[in-house]
Amino acid sequence: VQLQASGGGLVQPGGSLRLSCAASGRASSINHMGWYRQAPGKQRELVATITSGGTTNYADSVKGRFTISRDNAKNTVYLQMNSLKLEDTAVYYCGAGRWGMDYWGKGTLVTVSS
Repeated sequence: VQLQASGGGLVQPGGSLRLSCAASGRASSINHMGWYRQAPGKQRELVATITSGGTTNYADSVKGRFTISRDNAKNTVYLQMNSLKLEDTAVYYCGAGRWGMDYWGKGTLVTVSS
């Protein structure tokens, strides 16, 4: 399985970005898809995950601001990020797998700065 993420960039505080991640290869085996992030000097942390049935899980720090969604027909997961804060600056990684995150894409950088 290969994961291709896109949509990162530079945005001002309070702005919005939408990340996308498309899975290819043996994507039919995927149940879980999600986003993790790693800020400079910090460990990678969960942002949000979603199952093929639509069950979602969010980090407390992004609840109410970020929305994860998924198009199973396209094997694509999205992360709509609103009301972005300086502390959301990080490299965002897309993950996917059957029971956990077995596969990872290259990260996409999100920079929140005025």
